[in-house]
Amino acid sequence: MNAVERAVVALCRLVLWISTSVIFVILVANTVLRYATGASLQWANEVPELLFPWLVMAGVVLAAASGAHITTTFLVEVLPERARRWVAVASWLIVAGLYATLGWATFQMLEIVHDERTAILQIPGSITYACVMVGMALLAVLALQSAGSALLAGPPAPQAEGEQPVPSAHW
Repeated sequence: MNAVERAVVALCRLVLWISTSVIFVILVANTVLRYATGASLQWANEVPELLFPWLVMAGVVLAAASGAHITTTFLVEVLPERARRWVAVASWLIVAGLYATLGWATFQMLEIVHDERTAILQIPGSITYACVMVGMALLAVLALQSAGSALLAGPPAPQAEGEQPVPSAHW
């Protein structure tokens, strides 16, 4: 894992921990308050609704960073190693371009959704949409890194007879 990937993973883990902790504390406090006094915090539903998309997007990026996504490789596996490398590079560049396009489209929508506000706290809707933009940007960075790794990858290590190859997290 290189420095860029480590930074992306660390950022996403931080977002996961903070958002999960804040959501948990607010929901527990509101539940205890409701059962103890019959009253509840009026804003207690809005904050988890705002933080949950950030939690989900951080998880999506972490899954991509660890290679925990679904892949279909049977067509690529029949190609010679050299062709496989170029297919991987081209595929990752296309994926990076698509993520960047989605990130840019989301950025352009931020101004539109900024006028939508939560009922109690009056937090702009752009806060929630920004998580999609940031997530797409991070996914594009990871895809570019995977393209670079595929480009620089050498021939596969020789394997003993009967030994299965170790799958790459990014291929």
